Amino acid sequence: MALAAAVLAGGPGTAAGHDQDQVKAQVTPENAAPGAQVDVRVKGCSGTTGAAGSGAFTRDAELTGRDGKQNTLTGTTRVKLGVSGTYEITVTCDGHPHQGVGTVQVGAARQTPTAPVHAGGGGTAPLTGAAAAPEETGPGTRHAVVGLVLAGVAAVAVALRSVRRRRPE
Repeated sequence: MALAAAVLAGGPGTAAGHDQDQVKAQVTPENAAPGAQVDVRVKGCSGTTGAAGSGAFTRDAELTGRDGKQNTLTGTTRVKLGVSGTYEITVTCDGHPHQGVGTVQVGAARQTPTAPVHAGGGGTAPLTGAAAAPEETGPGTRHAVVGLVLAGVAAVAVALRSVRRRRPE
C-alpha cells in the first residue's frame, strides 16, 4: 500500500522524478519561417545525447553535447513547409520524454522588397513590371519641336547678321 502511494505521489519511479522542470529547450531563430533550418539548444539533461521533436519539425533534432546539466545539448532540424503557429517541443533525454519544455513559433517568411525605394537603394532590389515603367520617359515630341524652333531662330539670326556685314556702306 505504501509503494502505491509513493508512485501516485510522484516518487522516484515517475516522470516527475526526472527533473521535468529542469529541462528547457530554446529554438533559434525564435520566429522561424516554414522550410527554415533551426538550432535547438537544451539545458537540464544529465546525459550527453538526446532528441528534440515537435509537430513543426520535419524530423527530430539529434542533440549532442557535454553533460546537459552543466552544459547545453545542441542540434539542428528543419521546419515543415505549410505549417504556422506555436508548437510545443518534446525533449527525450536520460531515457525519458520531457514534454512541453519549450516552444517554436512558425510564421510566414519575411517579405523582401520587389522594387527599389526612392532612397538611394542603388539597385539592391529587382525591378518588377510596375516599377520598371518610369514616371518620366525623357524628351517627347513637344521637346523636339521646341528644340527645332530654337535652332531655326538661331540659324536665321546668324544668316541676318552675316548679310549685314557684307553690305558696303
